[in-house]
Amino acid sequence: MARGASVDPVDRRIVAALQRDGRRPFTSIARDLGISEAAVRQRVARLQGAGVMQVVAVADPMTLGFKTMAMVGISVDGRARKAAAEAVRRLPEVSYLVLTAGSFDMLAEVVCEDNDHLLRLLSEDLAGIDGVRQTQTFMYLRLLKEAYTWSLTSASPDGG
Repeated sequence: MARGASVDPVDRRIVAALQRDGRRPFTSIARDLGISEAAVRQRVARLQGAGVMQVVAVADPMTLGFKTMAMVGISVDGRARKAAAEAVRRLPEVSYLVLTAGSFDMLAEVVCEDNDHLLRLLSEDLAGIDGVRQTQTFMYLRLLKEAYTWSLTSASPDGG
């Protein structure tokens, strides 16, 4: 969630509705929540503008011809962390990037066409970034769960 963005229980319910079906009409969401369509539209625009949420099509990379997915642990020199992270973030194969504490400085999920593509990414692109000291690759054999439903969990701050 974007820092400083105020999200109330109605916002959470709107997000949850769009997580279940991103094409659901605002009129339907408004009816379920007992508010106007205009209120839903304004809230969605505010949440998107604040970076709290976005509505996108989530595709299965494997069915689109990308046969190799992996998580790459990346260790970098301390002073190079910011610049290295920005360089990794710009790589088109990187679909997810986080700074971490622990054995690695960053974790990057990568999506590649095949093993040769992954090899080029590791040995040329990542290895060519200033400050990258070491990588460790965790190949995905099978994706068992991918969820985008955080607003639906009881772990939310407002309990719902």
